[in-house]
Amino acid sequence: MAKKKRSAAASGHRAGVSPQQDQGPTLKDMLGADIVQKLKAQADEMKAAEEQRKQQARAEAEETRKKEQKRLESDMSYLLENSKLDWRKYK
Repeated sequence: MAKKKRSAAASGHRAGVSPQQDQGPTLKDMLGADIVQKLKAQADEMKAAEEQRKQQARAEAEETRKKEQKRLESDMSYLLENSKLDWRKYK
């Protein structure tokens, strides 16, 4: 029962105060509109650069995989080890 009394007392203490009034002015309110726009533009540029970097890394990985597959296809021992032994379907 003591826990119920504590939680009720704690929630009753802050019941009249809204979260925004309790925090005061935000950073967005204190900065000028032009600075906020510049920060948003910079954030968008950073996101675009990160997306481009990820796409380039993905393309390089795909190219590496294709080169490795092509190399393995020309290796006779790899083909013999990984070929299917069910030759009936090729008759």
